[in-house]
Amino acid sequence: MIRIPRLAHLGVFILLFCVAFPFFGWPKVLWILFAIPLAVAYWVERTRTTVSDNGIDTRTMFGSRHIDWSEVRGLRIPDRGYLQVHLTDDSDVTLPAVGYSQLAVLVDASHGRIPDPFAEPEESDDADGSTEPEAETTQPEAETGES
Repeated sequence: MIRIPRLAHLGVFILLFCVAFPFFGWPKVLWILFAIPLAVAYWVERTRTTVSDNGIDTRTMFGSRHIDWSEVRGLRIPDRGYLQVHLTDDSDVTLPAVGYSQLAVLVDASHGRIPDPFAEPEESDDADGSTEPEAETTQPEAETGES
């Protein structure tokens, strides 16, 4: 399971602290500002991506989705934001909480269903099993005619 780090609750606490100052100035109206840190805390707790043998389960703030492995065609790595799974119907599904830094965790959890984009390609030997070094090509040196 890949989720938003629990350390994000520290940011929620700081947000709660910042919201408290306007509330103390006008408490009859600005009490609604406390909904912002509550919504962020709910987002931190709910958002996750679970990778299993059955497929990928995503949970966002307002919904969830299951993706079977037979639907997965590939993986997209955008410049910003979360990774995306490219499906067989040519649509993309964002994987919540799976950033570029969690790519290795996603590849390991998929048990080879999502290939590692950073893996070295395996070298294949020739059919007879012998490998001969390539012949070096040398160019003749130009003669300098000093007289």
